[in-house]
Amino acid sequence: MFIKITGSKNRQYVQIVRSYREAGKVKHEVLFNMGRLDVLRGSAGMKRFVRRLNEILNADMVEVEKLKDAEILNWGWRIYKKLWDRYGLSEILGRIKPEKASYDFVGSCFLMSIEHLLSPKSKHSMYFHQARYMGLCEVHLNHLYRSLDVLSENKETIEIELFNRSRDLFNSKVDVVFYDCTTFYFETERRDGFREFGYSKEGKINHVQVVFGLLIDMEGRPVGYEIFPGNTFEGKTLEVMLDKLSKKFGIRKVVIVADKALMSKINIEAIKNRGYGYIIASRIKSLPEKIKREILNEQGYIEVNDDIRYKEIKQSEDSRLIVFHSKERQAKDRAERQRLIQKAEELLSKPSLITAFIKRGGRKYIKTLNTVEYQIDQEAIKQDEVFDGYFGIQTSEEGFTATEVLNSYHELWRIEESFRCMKSNLEVRPIFHWTERRIRGHFVMCFIAFLLERALEIEIKRDGESISQDKIREAINRMNYVEIEVDGRKVYIKTKLTPEGRKILKAVGMKAPSNIISEEEQA
Repeated sequence: MFIKITGSKNRQYVQIVRSYREAGKVKHEVLFNMGRLDVLRGSAGMKRFVRRLNEILNADMVEVEKLKDAEILNWGWRIYKKLWDRYGLSEILGRIKPEKASYDFVGSCFLMSIEHLLSPKSKHSMYFHQARYMGLCEVHLNHLYRSLDVLSENKETIEIELFNRSRDLFNSKVDVVFYDCTTFYFETERRDGFREFGYSKEGKINHVQVVFGLLIDMEGRPVGYEIFPGNTFEGKTLEVMLDKLSKKFGIRKVVIVADKALMSKINIEAIKNRGYGYIIASRIKSLPEKIKREILNEQGYIEVNDDIRYKEIKQSEDSRLIVFHSKERQAKDRAERQRLIQKAEELLSKPSLITAFIKRGGRKYIKTLNTVEYQIDQEAIKQDEVFDGYFGIQTSEEGFTATEVLNSYHELWRIEESFRCMKSNLEVRPIFHWTERRIRGHFVMCFIAFLLERALEIEIKRDGESISQDKIREAINRMNYVEIEVDGRKVYIKTKLTPEGRKILKAVGMKAPSNIISEEEQA
């Protein structure tokens, strides 16, 4: 191994190069690009690096025979280990470990969480790629599967412990929680009472699925979740989650924020009966005529800014409707309706297709004359036109101002973003398990990983920085050591940190490890 200077006289670069023989010829391979010579010359850091490398190898940066190929090992996983320890996950999982289990249950769970966070893959692939994590103890493939069974059996205990830990760590009061459902499909049509056909939010009509309900707090931190059979109507899931909040988490006062699709009169009563409050979108076109006339009455509206104005309407003793009107939304509503009218006209040109459509999309503006004749429903168009730009939010909370109600409802994007994160970043699916117990255990592991990811995002945000989930993952995956071996001795040289990597370390209060370490120091 030796240092090589490349480039022109005006701009020269320093490289660490290894030589090797191939077919009787000496060849060179660049191991590291150190940077520009004029910058490195006289650099104290560079001098320390060379001195330390010489010290470990007992060499003078001359070519060394028997240099083996370099390996890349990740040390960035220790960032999530710090958060793992902060939540006391080793202790929580240690308490549920089966007494007769002789394998490393906690270590198996940690590996699965790290893989979901940094490089999602099947459990089989996890096992064969675990060596990429520097200093992480190896676990057996079968132990990963057995750990899922334990997680499934102890899901409620883990949830409650993590909820209490979050409350202690962040001194947080769960005043407002957001709830929504999504679906996760399987690459099969086989039903088993758990994986069932149902309304797919991903448009996978030929796949069985499960329904996933998630609660998060104001900062986007997951509070709890439930999995329901795939044919469960999402409106029927809310009461189960309300019981979770009151009985399992012991939350006595909370405001539920949810989309109108989840809210029926029954669900609103269930919320009120538990002493909880609610903030939900209102179907203003379905309200009584008296209230609709009041909505369209221009008197009483208060200007918020050039775009938005609002009016409060009392619905009952314990409920009020806050109606907002937005000029920007009005333009969007008009454009969307025009798109649907165009779709309706296209359907009219193919009448045989109309009966296959329910009253959604362009079908909502088609009027049936008889079994074979249809036309554009002008009356339906006029009824929709008058409500362009209006949207209503119904709430039981008297202490919330109109702006606070609007802001709270707008925060529902956090839960949609949470679903996107779980489906893309953490890759909850594809789900490589076929029994209900393994599937449930898989979701417990994904929930833990999601909690750690959110915790890191919150730490970064509190440190005044903003880094996307993709950038966080990329930065941590690039926190590596390059392992080289010379005459049986291993040396680890740290790769350069990205700017995002430095911000992440600062946010969690960690220092980057040394630039170069020996095998003994690595252990």
